[in-house]
Amino acid sequence: MFLLSLVIFIALLTVVFYYQVPLLLSSVVLVAGSFILTFVSAWMWLLFLPTLALTVFLNVPALRRPILIQPVYKLLQKAMPPMSVTEREAMEAGTTWWEKDLFSGRPDWKKFVDIELPQLSEKEQSFLDNEVNELCTRINEWQIFEDQDLSPEAWEYLKAEGFFGLIIPEEYGGRDFSPYAQSRVMSKIASRSITAAVTAMVPNSLGPGELLMKYGTDEQKQRWLPGLADGTEIPCFGLTGPEAGSDAGSIPDIGVVCKGQFEGQEVVGLRLNFSKRWITLAPIATVVGLAFKLKDPEHLLGDSNKSDYGITCALLPADHPGIEIGQRHNPGSPFMNGPIKGVDVFIPLDWIIGGPAMAGKGWRMLIECLGAGRGVSLPALSTASGEMSYLTVGAYARIRRQFNMEVGKFEGVQEATAEVAANGYTLEAMRQLVTRGLDSGAPSVMTAMAKYHATELMRTSVNHAMDVVSGRAIQLGPRNFTAFAYRALPVAITVEGANILTRSLMIFGQGAMRCHPYLFDEVQTLQAEDEDAALETFDGLFMKHIGHVLSNITRLKLFSFTGSRFSPTPVNADDFSRRWYQHINHMSAAFAVAADVALGVLGGDLKRRELLSARLGDVHSQLFIACSILKFHGAHPRTDDEDAHAQFALEQSLYKAQEALLDFYRNFPLRPAAWVFKLATFTFGRKYKAPSDDAVRRLGGLIMEDNSVRQQLASYVYVSNDPTDSVGRVETTYQMLLALGDSWHNFSRAQAKGELTGETLESRLHDAVARGIINESDVTPLMEYDARRYDCLLTDNFDKL
Repeated sequence: MFLLSLVIFIALLTVVFYYQVPLLLSSVVLVAGSFILTFVSAWMWLLFLPTLALTVFLNVPALRRPILIQPVYKLLQKAMPPMSVTEREAMEAGTTWWEKDLFSGRPDWKKFVDIELPQLSEKEQSFLDNEVNELCTRINEWQIFEDQDLSPEAWEYLKAEGFFGLIIPEEYGGRDFSPYAQSRVMSKIASRSITAAVTAMVPNSLGPGELLMKYGTDEQKQRWLPGLADGTEIPCFGLTGPEAGSDAGSIPDIGVVCKGQFEGQEVVGLRLNFSKRWITLAPIATVVGLAFKLKDPEHLLGDSNKSDYGITCALLPADHPGIEIGQRHNPGSPFMNGPIKGVDVFIPLDWIIGGPAMAGKGWRMLIECLGAGRGVSLPALSTASGEMSYLTVGAYARIRRQFNMEVGKFEGVQEATAEVAANGYTLEAMRQLVTRGLDSGAPSVMTAMAKYHATELMRTSVNHAMDVVSGRAIQLGPRNFTAFAYRALPVAITVEGANILTRSLMIFGQGAMRCHPYLFDEVQTLQAEDEDAALETFDGLFMKHIGHVLSNITRLKLFSFTGSRFSPTPVNADDFSRRWYQHINHMSAAFAVAADVALGVLGGDLKRRELLSARLGDVHSQLFIACSILKFHGAHPRTDDEDAHAQFALEQSLYKAQEALLDFYRNFPLRPAAWVFKLATFTFGRKYKAPSDDAVRRLGGLIMEDNSVRQQLASYVYVSNDPTDSVGRVETTYQMLLALGDSWHNFSRAQAKGELTGETLESRLHDAVARGIINESDVTPLMEYDARRYDCLLTDNFDKL
């Protein structure tokens, strides 16, 4: 009877913790339950009395605070490093969205069901179908590479049709497009020319336009936004420099408040000294956004207690005296990029973006704008590269034959092409969920995930493309459909926060503060000046935090033992997605527990343990990616082909999350805790497996077919039908092959077996007709295809380099 009573009590405890019942109510339930169980077994008094004592202690602040809360508070105060102003602003900047649910360990699937993927408005769709298509017909990446610039006609078209004003409101002459529409526009351009896409996306990403819209004065908006919208003003933004790259907060550029001459009058202004590099569009810019550190040694701004204001943003005409636009950098892709310098440049105070009231608030401005840019620009470019890799590599793998067989049928090749196929699908799914999130604000953690993982998926796909296309992909020339994406990779990986930094510091470091339900508020109390009031606030937060941890540990143990089969899923989950949602429940709880274990054991030192925080960030990111795949998969009618793509992508994502978590526990310094929580997470061993060989063969075969996913991805990019350019040559040859049906395959197989006679292709084709292998009507189309096939495989050569 005692064992039965104990089991009942443990079940009661599990229910209380699982549902995170408030402290007072859970105490009443546990005390009452243990008391009732004393009538079942007298031995339960041994459990009832400690339960009663513990619940009284926890529910009486006068007992709890001096014995538990105050020592913990003091311990954390000593362990937590001070938070700088820039760190605080970075943590407070932006918003949170679905990634916060995943961090909590208990995703709210009702909320997820209500998320609808973005749709283009009628005007946005029209712009894609008309202006963007027309631009794509006017640009050629090889010619841009040869000239090291867009053609004058392309520049004029970009300006005249408002490509630089996609984010600017219509009242200022802009197009006021949604984040999803901006992404779709940039992807379609990038599928034709990455150089043109970079040129168009910079004014619509981090730059004067976005800063002006969010923070500019009415006068500044009227002065600059119409010109930025119609292209008469070309913007750039000077942030990074020789001493500050990813650590943009360390910029050494200085603006000193002083009096000086402006337009013949003495005014209070700023004297700027700066040196910037890697500034896109700088060589042709007419207006320069500038970030610098503002100092006011004479207190001319009116605050006698403040002389160091911190990072500030201003807007200057590029031809303003003292500004020097340097010669171009060569980033490997021929978009305009170069340095900007300024020595003793004097500007009036009202050139600060937002006016003098925004002095010293530039870092937060930049963090929020960078967050939005990270979610649109580079993920759009990466998505285009992933989708074009899918289309071109799949087609080429079908056209190219070696050892009398299509190269795409070799399993070694399929190992690469299957991943290209899954990555193309994943990139589109992630783009759609991320841009939907941007409609709700600027979720800084989500956009950091998007930038890092989208560009890494691009890197993987383009590298695989180079492997599959091989020598044909190495030689530069107008036939090469892979090289320019390969050359642009370092740019995508490096800019808007280098990927190493983004993964190691930002995703989990910022995610822990922004997404954890209690951590940021707790840290705030640790640095408060009024310690008594802070301690009272900390008391409530800490008790909720403990309940949160116990709830997630309980959920994790149940999910591990039951395979999470009884965990909640969205009401609209079908037989394909239901188990995947339950797997996400399991890994979300595991991640939440691991995050709290890391924070509890390592405290502020976790910021320096980048290998550990990076792995936790990987888990968080892969859970978000898995959700995006499920949302995208469920947004349209199912097909077997799409199921295969989604299954492969989900297996990759959950496997990566699992391996990152195992690596985290393998390297966690407190070994007993690591062992216990690893066992709690994977009680019966590794749960998730990488895609099987069968899945590789399936997807490696599908990428060569005109399947429903290929058709869907092709609708998001520009696919040329011009048989003389790099993509059009492969695509039109592939379409010819598809139109032949089985005739080319049957002829090639018979020819490889030596069954056909004849010295020429035509004679062998007629012999194949005589043997009943092909029809007479197939001869001419097969000869035409063979000529196109051979031309498609040729590599460019030049008289001289």
